[in-house]
Amino acid sequence: MTGTGPDVRRARERDALAEATALSASALGVSTPNPPVGAVVLDSAGEVVGRGATETPGGRHAEVVALDRAGERSRGGTLLVTLEPCDHHGRTGPCTARALAAGVARVVYAVGDPNPVAAGGAETLRRAGVEVIPADDDEVAAAQDGPLRAWLHRQRVGRPLVTWKYAATLDGRVAAADGTSRWITGPASRRHVHGRRQEVDALVVGTGTLRADDPSLTARLDDGTPAPRQPLRAVMGLTDVPADAAVRGTDGRFRHLATRDPAAALDLLGDVHHVLIEGGPRLAGAFLAADLVDEVEAYLAPLVLGAGRSAVEGAGVSTLAGAHAFEVRETAHLGSDIYLRLTARTT
Repeated sequence: MTGTGPDVRRARERDALAEATALSASALGVSTPNPPVGAVVLDSAGEVVGRGATETPGGRHAEVVALDRAGERSRGGTLLVTLEPCDHHGRTGPCTARALAAGVARVVYAVGDPNPVAAGGAETLRRAGVEVIPADDDEVAAAQDGPLRAWLHRQRVGRPLVTWKYAATLDGRVAAADGTSRWITGPASRRHVHGRRQEVDALVVGTGTLRADDPSLTARLDDGTPAPRQPLRAVMGLTDVPADAAVRGTDGRFRHLATRDPAAALDLLGDVHHVLIEGGPRLAGAFLAADLVDEVEAYLAPLVLGAGRSAVEGAGVSTLAGAHAFEVRETAHLGSDIYLRLTARTT
């Protein structure tokens, strides 16, 4: 791209902010309880000189990673970040201080920080003479519905984002009449599920699924080996979890949620952002009945059984007017299967 006018600069900044949003995905499941943020630094000529994503808790924030990589080339340049730079001392120093020390002349951020402890970074930078520009509406939407989605939900609602995931036939069966359920969906869907497991903070099943399947709930790579990042594995229910249950593993990433109450189970998980409900129909029904399902991820196979176990039981609905309503946000073909991501309808 040639030229140095405002339109050219803004085009470069849009590209850089889109790259920062993509980078932030690498922090999913890694940065918790900090937000998964991405950042890009452009030098004074508009060239990318630094990139970064939030590291593990106690590590560097995305802005610091990107500025460290940019070095002296950040002076007079632009910092683009998916979340307003923090302005407080926590495990690390404020990102605003690091940006000022680096000498950036301009900061563009997508989402204002809703956390009252960390907020205020934009104003601090402005007072110090840095030009601070909020992103355009479409850039804000991309960041809000992207990797920051679960963290923002927790800030707004005070609990983690809950996604109910299931695989079913076209007529909504998760098992045949004889109880067989492996495999309803194909390998492309299963690969997708293992990718999603690496991005969330916790997986939850009920004791019924534990008894029926003895699941390991691990995230695996395409070659079948364990992924480097594993979510917390949790079993919800009052029944004891056997010492030799596969879900226990040996890495300390197991938790027994000794309750039948979905809200209490979420509290027992601690400060997590995103919970994936992978249990059976009764567990799904309990979370739906408690109005604690924020998203649904459905993997639909091109099969019809006509009998067998339904995807959900006991959702607390007795009439069509009381149905739990969702809006489709994403669709994809996964081999011969269809993937749907839906969010709860709020009105």
